[in-house]
Amino acid sequence: MNHLRRCCGALLFSIAFTAVACADVKMPAIFGDHMVLQRDRALPIWGWASPGESITVTAGAATASTATGPDGKWSVKLNSLPLSSDPIIVTVAGTNTVTISDVLVGDVWICAGQSNMGFPLNGVDDAAAVLKDATDDQLRLFTVTPALSFDVKDDCEGHWERCTPNNAGVFSAVGYFFGRGLRSHLKIPVGLVHSSLGGSSAQAWTSHGGLEKHPELHDMLAAFDRDQPKLRAMNQTYDTVTVPKWKEDDQAWRRDVMPAYQIELKKWSAAVAAAQAAGQPLPPKPLPSATHPALPAAPNRMAPTLLYNAMAAPLIPFAIKGVAWYQGENNTANPKLYRAEFPAMIQDWRNLWGQGDFPFLFVQIANNRNAPPIQTNPGKWAATREAQLMALSEPNTAMVVTTDVGDPDNVHYHNKLPVGERLALGARHLAYGENIAYSGPLFDRMAVTASGIRITFTQAGSGLMVGIPPHGPTAGPAPPQTPLKDFEIAGADHHFVPADARIDGDAVVVSSTQVPDPVAVRYGWADNPQGNLYNRDGLPASPFRTDDWDK
Repeated sequence: MNHLRRCCGALLFSIAFTAVACADVKMPAIFGDHMVLQRDRALPIWGWASPGESITVTAGAATASTATGPDGKWSVKLNSLPLSSDPIIVTVAGTNTVTISDVLVGDVWICAGQSNMGFPLNGVDDAAAVLKDATDDQLRLFTVTPALSFDVKDDCEGHWERCTPNNAGVFSAVGYFFGRGLRSHLKIPVGLVHSSLGGSSAQAWTSHGGLEKHPELHDMLAAFDRDQPKLRAMNQTYDTVTVPKWKEDDQAWRRDVMPAYQIELKKWSAAVAAAQAAGQPLPPKPLPSATHPALPAAPNRMAPTLLYNAMAAPLIPFAIKGVAWYQGENNTANPKLYRAEFPAMIQDWRNLWGQGDFPFLFVQIANNRNAPPIQTNPGKWAATREAQLMALSEPNTAMVVTTDVGDPDNVHYHNKLPVGERLALGARHLAYGENIAYSGPLFDRMAVTASGIRITFTQAGSGLMVGIPPHGPTAGPAPPQTPLKDFEIAGADHHFVPADARIDGDAVVVSSTQVPDPVAVRYGWADNPQGNLYNRDGLPASPFRTDDWDK
């Protein structure tokens, strides 16, 4: 019996070795036709071939050679390439040659997170008008197919596409508006790599080693390691049954429904323009003949490491300019832990990518849940926003405030334009060094005075103002005499009451006749805040509190 096992084992090894020995040169999915390579930065390029095979990679004027290791893997690092709006060709030559065509050299951004990053462009407000103008050959799109894995993967599913109305329609709306904002200002090629999964957590996007570095997260990691057998079984069923069925349904919808729906949208857009010109009521927006099949919720999407393994690790160390991140809703159950989880993820990605503290832009979660503007016992969304605000202590970060654009009745609000364009402002400052207003006012310090509590801010821009919610990236000024909303004040008894607030130069003075000896102020401390403090550059102030009282 032992002899038989040894023979079978030797046969299987021989078959496996022969398969490797005859392997063609292959590349990960992130390398493909229509891609964008990061300009002015050394370019890691990698793949697989036969052990010991000589590999030569050429991209434009850059070239490098190596030999495949015993494990069939190879990697090179090309010298940096200059900006190029004219396509170049990348070749990888071994026993066979892989040719990648229509490659641009510009800036590459990762757009990642959960469902509000994944929300598609064809679902936003005025989608037909937006899609009509969504043709841009210098904007390239790559979407990582959603997946989870208990083991670190070296590849993912996805492919690069030119930006067209059809391709952009199913791409991340926030990502598209972000990329469009960069393209309109910088006039350079931009590549967007979209990797998101609805209902996911920050810890799911972090590597096991990255989580281990933080003692606050050890209990969570230990529970995950203990429960792995059960979680793996759940994931196996999802991978082998649920996802393949969804892929079939998705392809059928794109083939049988989407083309006719695009024609109806064009007709509707023309009818809207005609009605507007004639001063007539606008026709209702048509619906597709069948609803686009949604990918069923994956099990374990909150579990540590699983999305990092499947949807982030395969992209590393592809050269990038930075990251735009939108996630947080699924960590609202434990905002205190999120104070550790979110920075841990930022640090982990930067460490693993090996490109230093690249710009990391993130979106603070929007207003949600139709609750009173000021709550005596606010939900955990306010505390999660605070955790995100605290993450600005990480170097080279910028935060977008969205409490003025959300929908209290729908966590997947449709007004994604301001989000993407505000992210672009953050990128222009962090990544491109522009001296512009890129953030709304952020709490700096407080001082108790005879007239109340005086609050001063960083990021006041051109000055403070009372504003109104925007329809684009910035807010307009409110009508005269509009009061500031959502300020609360408390004394030593910790009891907050609605406060009077007025702008005084570069500060806001907060007071109440009910609190003669104030000690603390809160602004927008609610699930569904209604605050209207902006800077004169049209960017909203982040909710904040001056106390650390936990109820």
